[in-house]
Order: sequence, then structure tokens, then C-alpha cells
Amino acid sequence: MMEVALGIDIGGTNTVFGCIDSEGNCLVSGSIPTQQHDDINKYLDDLFELVDVKLKEYGGVLNIIGVGIGAPNASYYTGTIENAPNLKWKGSVPLVELIKQRLDVPVIITNDANAAAMGEKVFGAAKDMNNFMVITLGTGLGSGIVVNGDLLYGHDGFAGEVGHMIVRKSGRECGCGRKGCLETYVSATGVKRSVYKLLARHLGDSELRDIPFSELTAKMVAEAAGRGDLVAHETFSYTAQMLGEVLANVVAVTSPKAIFLFGGLAKAGDILFEPVRETLEKNLMPIYKGKIQVLPSGIKDNAAVLGAAALIWNKK
Repeated sequence: MMEVALGIDIGGTNTVFGCIDSEGNCLVSGSIPTQQHDDINKYLDDLFELVDVKLKEYGGVLNIIGVGIGAPNASYYTGTIENAPNLKWKGSVPLVELIKQRLDVPVIITNDANAAAMGEKVFGAAKDMNNFMVITLGTGLGSGIVVNGDLLYGHDGFAGEVGHMIVRKSGRECGCGRKGCLETYVSATGVKRSVYKLLARHLGDSELRDIPFSELTAKMVAEAAGRGDLVAHETFSYTAQMLGEVLANVVAVTSPKAIFLFGGLAKAGDILFEPVRETLEKNLMPIYKGKIQVLPSGIKDNAAVLGAAALIWNKK
């Protein structure tokens, strides 16, 4: 039998899983719609039924040694998902306990950004690092912080929410219920909001001006910036400056060797990375200057599932 960790990434739309070996190879994988069932038990029945099907298709030679899960509002300590706004299951969902009733192996859950950070350490570009952070730049902004080789969880399992540091008093409304959080400015959604703010300020031509908000994507903005569109370029400069300033403050608390930028927005490349590096360095305390790398993730494929599975392999 070949040992594998079952990695599960629970997203608002789909749940993706994969059986990952110790080298980071995904041997079998599959997905189900997350929102298909209001009943968490029916959802888990469908999920593990498909896992069983995939294991049999592979020949029945894979032995699951543990289950790692990345999910929104997940607590490592309690094994629960707590009031996730984009999931149907409200209140406190005892997911680890429910999975252990189906599979008698270790089960670890954390939020998706923490899972991404562990994936970077076990399978990615942070294999030789004990102090680093991963910033996930998608619809929102997530963050996973590793200190002295361990994920930073805090006393309740919810530490390290860089995306919810307030950067503008009474600023943009955030999904968390507050105003001015970093992710309302630095995320794919934040970029779109910034574009329309700048379009209102400028009267000049921009290829973004006639695109409806519902159709605009951060990728479009990045491509327009690459073609020299002034509004798009200013949007990325504004976004990068805000991220670099906040990261300089986080560095003063955690002193990482590297900061990895991951997710759809990070695919903008140097348009984002270069001004982030410049702003970070400019705002660092002197004792940190020249020490902090800002790097792309070393994980390209199956990143969410690899990160979840890494929670198990890191314990081996």
C-alpha cells in the first residue's frame, strides 16, 4: 500500500480533493459542488463516496494516513468552521469530528491561507525556511504566517488576519462588517473598486472606462497596465503601495525571511511585485532593511489541495 494524505479544499462554490504522496504528487483527485446540500452530513456522504470511487479506480493501493482541510473560518484548535459567510452551514460546524466518524485517521483543519503557507513549507519554495508568510491575493486577502517552523494560530486559532488590518479609517465596507480593511483595497475585488474610483477622478481615455463592474477582472486591469493604460497602471501602483506599507508593519512583528505572494492577483507579475518590494523596503525599520524577500509561490498546480495535504505530511 502507498501512503497518501487526503487534502480537501472547501471553497464557496466547489470542494476539491486530492490524494497526495510525500513528494507532493497528486495521485487521484475530484470535486463536488459545496453548496449542493444544506445538510453537512449529506455533503460529507457525497464527498467521501466520490473519494472511495476514485481510490477504487486507482486500484485500491492507496492508504490514507490523514486528512488535511483548508476551509474559511476554520479553527485548528476546535476542529470547527465558525459562521463562514460564504457557506450554507451556519453556526459552529464540527467538521473534524464528523470526518473522524467516517475515517479513523488524524484530521487537521485550518483556514485556506494557513494551508497555503504549510504547502509552501512542505512542497514549495519555503522548504528551508522557518520564518515566512504567504499572502493569498484572490477575491479577498488571506495570510498564513509561519514563525519558528510553526503556523501562527493565536489562542483561538484565528491569528494572522493581515487582510483585516484597518488601513483607512471609515474606509471601504468589508465583508467582515467593518470598514477600511486591507482586503477591500488589496485583492481582486479591491483592484476593481480602485479602478472605478480612479476613473471618476480622471477624464482621460482608458480602455477600462466602458467595462461594466460585473465584467471587469483584475487580469484585465493587469493586462491594460502592461499596455500602458494610465488608470490601470495607477491602480496597481496604489494597490502595491498599500500592501507594501502594511507588510512593513507585519515584518516588525514577525521578522520573516520571505513573503510569498500567491493567487490570481499575484499573476500580474512585476507590475505588482516591483512596487511592493520598493514600498516595503522604503517603510521597513532600519534593522530589517535588505533582509526580506518578496517572492512568488513555488507551488503552481493543485495549490489548495497540496496545502491541505501538507498539514498532514508536516506532522510525519
